Amino acid sequence: MSNDPFSYLPARARCIQRMIKGDVLFRQNEPASGIYRVVSGCVTLQRTGPDGNVMTLHRAIAGGLFAEASVFSAVYHCDALCSESGSVIKIAKSDIFAAMKPTPDFSEGFTRLLAIQVQHYRAHIELLAIASAKDRVMAAVQAGYFDATVTELATRITLTHEACYRALRALCDDGRRSEQGVVSMPCHSHQMSHKPTPTTTS
Repeated sequence: MSNDPFSYLPARARCIQRMIKGDVLFRQNEPASGIYRVVSGCVTLQRTGPDGNVMTLHRAIAGGLFAEASVFSAVYHCDALCSESGSVIKIAKSDIFAAMKPTPDFSEGFTRLLAIQVQHYRAHIELLAIASAKDRVMAAVQAGYFDATVTELATRITLTHEACYRALRALCDDGRRSEQGVVSMPCHSHQMSHKPTPTTTS
C-alpha cells in the first residue's frame, strides 16, 4: 500500500493552488468544500473568539494536512491564512467520499493520517495546559514551535506577546537548553518581529 493515500485519487482530484503571504484560503463558517495539503510554504489556522482575541490553532508546513475535519462538516471552523508563500493541494470532499468505499487502501491510509493529526492536536492541547508561562515556552521551543516570530509563537501558545517575551528572556538568562541548542531570541524590542536565530552548541 502506498504511504500516500491521495495517490489513489485521480489526478483531477488534486488541485494545486499557488498562494502568497496574506492570502486567505477560507474563512470560518464558509461552506466546507475540501481538505488541503501543503506543498511548500506555510498556512496558519486561526479562530477569533467572542472576545475578539485570535487563537492560532495550527501551523501547517510542507507535507501537512489541514481542514481535514471539514470532510464531515458543512462549514469550516476557522480561518486559513497563508503565512509563508508557496502552494497547496486541495482535495474536494466529493472525491474523498467517492474513493472511500471502492478503495480500501485509500480509506486505511486516510484514517491513518487523521490519527496522526489527532496525536499532534492532543500534544498541542497538553502543551497549552502548562500553567507556567516559562515552562510552556520552554516546552514549545523543545517541540519546534519557535520557527517564526515571537508574536507568532505567543499567539500559537495563547500567551500575551509580553509574557512570551519575558519567558524567552528568562530562559536565555537561565541558560536553559532545548534539544536543538540554546534558546536564542532578539535582544531588543525593535527586533521582536524578526525570526529567531538559533544558537547550537557542540
